[in-house]
Amino acid sequence: MGEARPGRARVRFGAAELLADLDHPGGWLLTVDGVAQSYVDLHDPGHLEFDYVRRLGDVVDLAAPPSAPLAAVHIGGGACTLPRYLAATRPGSAQRVVDADGELVEFVSEHLGLDIPGVRITVGDGREYVEGLADDVADLVVLDAFERASVPGGLATIEFTRAVARVLTATGMYLLNVSDGPGLMFGRRVAATLSAVFEHVLLLAEPGVLRGRRYGNLAFAASATPLPTSGVAARAAAAPFPARCLAGDHIPEFTGDARPLADGDTMPSPTPPWGLLRGPA
Repeated sequence: MGEARPGRARVRFGAAELLADLDHPGGWLLTVDGVAQSYVDLHDPGHLEFDYVRRLGDVVDLAAPPSAPLAAVHIGGGACTLPRYLAATRPGSAQRVVDADGELVEFVSEHLGLDIPGVRITVGDGREYVEGLADDVADLVVLDAFERASVPGGLATIEFTRAVARVLTATGMYLLNVSDGPGLMFGRRVAATLSAVFEHVLLLAEPGVLRGRRYGNLAFAASATPLPTSGVAARAAAAPFPARCLAGDHIPEFTGDARPLADGDTMPSPTPPWGLLRGPA
């Protein structure tokens, strides 16, 4: 792989484009059909541009001793922002990235590079991959997979969530990025699903999103063991664009009467309104 370069290509789930950030040397934005998918900083992989990714990074930072390597599985790759982050902040981590869009993987590899220490990339179905793993093999599973700007419903069900719980170690953690709009029906059902499988769940989102006033990202973390809620909440509150952290009794309050998602009773997350979450024209 030579120098990173911009480009466009037709991929499985739309039209992909890589754009250099002219205001931040080393920064690159990946979009698919104009919707922002990933931002990576090739000069500083520790820089997480998107707020929801920074929140997920905060959870990972505080959930394990600093610099301790992790065994991680990422469902959905994009430009591999979090895998690059873990490789830089936790050297020696063994990571597997599973992405259903082989054309996108090839495009990112050709134009940006995917030679990341400790990272192996598999093109395939994320659910099938997780269900094929042995028990207790992952410290971290990350779900950040979108098809045409929507989270595939089969990756949010209680059956898949139980498979994730099975492959996690006793202290392992499940991170999810989903998106939702007014009413938060999808997000509430995700919260219900996680709560039915894991004892500890937390949710991070901007206040306007949590109030159901606008479309945005919901970052979840779930584990069989306590999560670093107080530290994560402090970081989220002090961020340039502050986020709220819900945990403990606030999760069932958020969930309300929403029922867990299940195979045969799925719903995809809503797609963003035109012009929202989109990269530069």
